[in-house]
Amino acid sequence: MDNVMKGLEKYLIPIGSKLAQNKVLSAMRDGIAAVMPIVMVGSLALIIKNFPTPGANGGVWATWLAGDGAWLSDWLLKLYYGTFMIIGIVAAFGIAYHLAKELGADGLSAGVISFASFVITTPYMFGTSTPWSLTAKSVKVTNLAEQGMSFNFTGANGLFPAILIGLFTGYVFAWFVKRHITIKMPDTVPPAVANSFVALIPGLVILTFWDIVQTLLARTDFKSLSQILTIWLQKPLSAFGGSLFGVIVVATLTSLFWFVGVHGGNITGAIMSPVYLSMMGANAKAYAAHQTMPNIVTQPFMDLFVYLGGGGATLGLVIAITLFSHSKQLKTLKPLTMVPGIFNINEPTMFGIPVVLNVYLILPFIVVPIMNALIAFTAMQSGIVAMTNGAVMPWTTPPIISGFLATGGHISGSILQVVLIVLDTLVWLPFMKITDKRQIEVEKNEKIGAEA
Repeated sequence: MDNVMKGLEKYLIPIGSKLAQNKVLSAMRDGIAAVMPIVMVGSLALIIKNFPTPGANGGVWATWLAGDGAWLSDWLLKLYYGTFMIIGIVAAFGIAYHLAKELGADGLSAGVISFASFVITTPYMFGTSTPWSLTAKSVKVTNLAEQGMSFNFTGANGLFPAILIGLFTGYVFAWFVKRHITIKMPDTVPPAVANSFVALIPGLVILTFWDIVQTLLARTDFKSLSQILTIWLQKPLSAFGGSLFGVIVVATLTSLFWFVGVHGGNITGAIMSPVYLSMMGANAKAYAAHQTMPNIVTQPFMDLFVYLGGGGATLGLVIAITLFSHSKQLKTLKPLTMVPGIFNINEPTMFGIPVVLNVYLILPFIVVPIMNALIAFTAMQSGIVAMTNGAVMPWTTPPIISGFLATGGHISGSILQVVLIVLDTLVWLPFMKITDKRQIEVEKNEKIGAEA
C-alpha cells in the first residue's frame, strides 16, 4: 500500500497540478461553464412542456398544450430554442474571452471576434421558401425569403467548432496585443474606445483567416468546419465518452486525481464536458420532438447518478458517518459533511475526514462511482429506468428530486438514486468503520497522554 501511495504522489500530483494550471483547459472549462445558466432556463421550459400526466395522446397536459394551451407551448419552445440552440455560440465567445484574459489581453474584444468567427464558419441557408401567406389584422405576407443559420450548427453540435475557434481566436488575439501589433490611441481616449481600435488589426487577421477556411471547406465534401470536426473529433470522442468503458475510465481518473488532492472534476470535466453536453443536446432535441433519445451518458447522468454526493460518490460515506460513527472527530463532522453532501458539495468530506490521501478509503472512493455507473447504465439501457432527457439540473439539486426531473418526470429516476445511495452506503460502511475505529484509538491515546 505504501508503494501505491508513493506512486500516486510521484506521478499523479505533478500531472494533476500541471493540468489544473493549464490556461487552455481553464479557458475551455470556464468558457463552456458560461452556457450553464441559459441551459438551465431552457431545461426548465423543456421539463414543463413535456411533463408527464395520465391520459391518452401523451396525457392531459400534452392534450391541453396542443389545443387551448398552444400559446404556452409556443412560449416554452421559444425558451428552449433560444437557450439550447445557441450553446455553440456562447461557448465560442466564452472560451476566447477567458483565454485572452488568462494571457493578459482584453477578453471582451476577443470574445466578440470569436463570436463573429463562429458565424462566418457556420453554413448559411439562402433561397426562397415555398410560397405561403399569413393573414392577421389585414396584413398579408407572401414568399418569405429563407436566409440564416441552421440550429443544427449553433447548438450542442457546434461545441467542437466553438472550442477550436475560441482557443485559436483567444491565443492569436493575445499574440498580436502582446507584440503591440495594434492601433495605439492617445491616453485621453476612453478605454472602451481604445480597446475597439486595439482589436482592429487582430480582428481583421482572425476574421479573414476563418473566412478563407470556410470558403475552402465549402468547396469540399465536408462543406463546413462543423462537419469536418464532427467526423474527425466529435464522433470518436462521443463513441468513447458515451460508452460504459469510457464512463468507467473517466470516473476512475476523476477519483484518482481527487485522492491526491487535485480537483478531479475540473481536470476530466475540461476534456469531457463538450462531449457530454453535445450528447445532452441530442437527447434534449429528441425529447422535445417526442422521439427516442439516443444517448445514455450525458452530463446529468454523470453528475446525478455516477457522482452521488460529489466526486467519489461520497454521499454514501457521509450517511455511514452520520448513522454509525462513534469517534469524536467523525461525530463533530456529521453536520459539517451531511448538509453539504445532500447538495453534492463534498469538499468538507474530502478534506475534513479526510478522504484525500487516506489509504483506508481509496478502494471505495474508486469502486463506488464505477458501481453506480454500471448499475445506472444497465438500468437505462434495459429500459427499466428512463434516460436523462437533456434537461440540466443545477449540480447542487438534491438526489431524488434531481433524478425525477432529469428523467423527464419519471419516478424511476428517483428510485434508481435511492437504490444507488443505499448500495453506496453499504459499500462505504466497513471502510468508514475502520477509519472510525482507528480514530477512536488515537483519541484514547491522546486522552491517556493528557492525563499522564
